[in-house]
Amino acid sequence: MSRSLRVRQECIPKVKLAVKRNGYPSQRVLAEDVALALATVSNFLTGKPVDHTNFEELCRRLALDWSEIANLDFEVSSETIDKDSETPELSNANQDMSPRYPNGSVPLGSPFYLERAPQEEQVYREIRKPGALVRIKAPREMGKTSLLLRILDSAKRLGYCTVSLNLDQVDQAILSDLNQFLRWLCANAARQLRLKPKLEEYWDEDLGSKISCTSYFQDYLLKEISTPLVLALDEMNQIFEHPQVAKDFLPLLRSWYEEAKTLPIWQKLRLIVVHSTEIYVPLDLNQSPFNVGLPVQLNNFSKEEVQQLAQCYGIDWEDGEEARQLMDMVGGHPALVQIALYHLSRGDGTLAQLLETAPTSTGIYSHHLQRHWVTLQEKPELANILYTVINATQPVRLDYSLSYKLSSLGLIVQSEYKVIPSCKLYQYFFENQQRR
Repeated sequence: MSRSLRVRQECIPKVKLAVKRNGYPSQRVLAEDVALALATVSNFLTGKPVDHTNFEELCRRLALDWSEIANLDFEVSSETIDKDSETPELSNANQDMSPRYPNGSVPLGSPFYLERAPQEEQVYREIRKPGALVRIKAPREMGKTSLLLRILDSAKRLGYCTVSLNLDQVDQAILSDLNQFLRWLCANAARQLRLKPKLEEYWDEDLGSKISCTSYFQDYLLKEISTPLVLALDEMNQIFEHPQVAKDFLPLLRSWYEEAKTLPIWQKLRLIVVHSTEIYVPLDLNQSPFNVGLPVQLNNFSKEEVQQLAQCYGIDWEDGEEARQLMDMVGGHPALVQIALYHLSRGDGTLAQLLETAPTSTGIYSHHLQRHWVTLQEKPELANILYTVINATQPVRLDYSLSYKLSSLGLIVQSEYKVIPSCKLYQYFFENQQRR
C-alpha cells in the first residue's frame, strides 16, 4: 500500500528556500519539471501529505535529503480514508494544517509564515556575536512579534537562554516609576530563567535602582547561567510614553551594550529591542541604544512576496495581476494581505468581491477597521490629524510629535519629509466615516 509523508513544520522555510536556490521561479515551473500536479507541489511546500514516491522525487530535484525533512511520525495511507473511521489523531493533524484566521503573531512552524529575507539571516548571525544589540522597528501588525518568535527559537536551538518581555503587559503604574519598572524587569527575567528572585539581596537604595539593576544582571543572572542570554523587549514604545523613565532606562540599555566591550560577562547578553515608532524622547547620542547595533526595518510585502504567500494558501497568482489588485487596496500590509488570502482560500468570494466591500463595515476588514476607529474616537486630536492627511491632495508636512502615533498604527507613511495615507483601504474607510 502506498504511503504519504509531509514536510516537518520547522523545515518548511528550508524547503521554500530550496525552490528558489534551485532556480524554480514558481510552483508551477517545479510541477511541470517533475511532471506532477500543481496541487501536489503546493501540498509539499505547505506541509500537507504527499505520496511517498512523489515526496522523494521532489526532494531529489531540490537537493534535499527526504529523511531529514520528513515528518516520520506522520505516515498515512495515500488511499482515500473513510472520514467516519478517521482516528482522532489524524483528524487533529489535518485540522492543524488548515489556515487559521490571521490574528496576532504567526505561530512557529506555520506554513503561512513568509520568511523575511535577508533580515532574518542577518539577525540569526548577529545574536551569535558577544554583546549584540538588535533593533526591530515597524508599525503594528507588520510581523515584528512573528519574527521575534523565530529569533528566540533560533537562540534556543543554539542552546542559549532566552527572556522575552512584552511591555504591553506592564501596569502603567509600574511603567511610570523607574524603580518599580527595573524591579519588574529583574523579577520577570529571573522567573523566566527559573531562578529565585533575590531582589532584596541586590537592591540598594543608596546606590539607586539603575546600579542595583545592573548589579542584579552582572553579579546574579549572568553568573548563574552558563550560556549566552537573549533578552527581548517587545513593544518598547510603551516606555516612550513615560519620558522620565525612558530618559533613565534607555541609557541603561546602552551602558550594558558598552560594558560588553570591556567586561567579558556582559558579552553573554544579547539584547533585542522591538518598537513600532521612532524614539521621540530626547537623548544624548552617546546614551541612546537606537543608534548602535543592528537595525532591522520591516516593510510591506512586495508583489513577489504576496504571490509567494498566496502559494502557501494554495492560490495560484503566478501572473501577478491579482497580487497587484490586492496591493492597490492594502499596500502590501502583511496582516491585511493574510486576511484576504485566508478568505480566498476558504472560498468566501472572489478577489473582486472582497475588494469591493473591503472598506465597509460588512467587508473582511471590518474588525480591523473598527478597532482603528475606536482608537481615533478616544483620541480626537489623532482623528483630526488623519482627516487632514486624507483630505489633502498632496503629501502633508506634520510636526513629528503629532504624527508618530498615526505612524505606529500604520495609518500613515512617510513620503520624504511629508506623510500620506498608508493605503487606499484606510483612505476610503475614513473618508466614509467623516461624511457621517
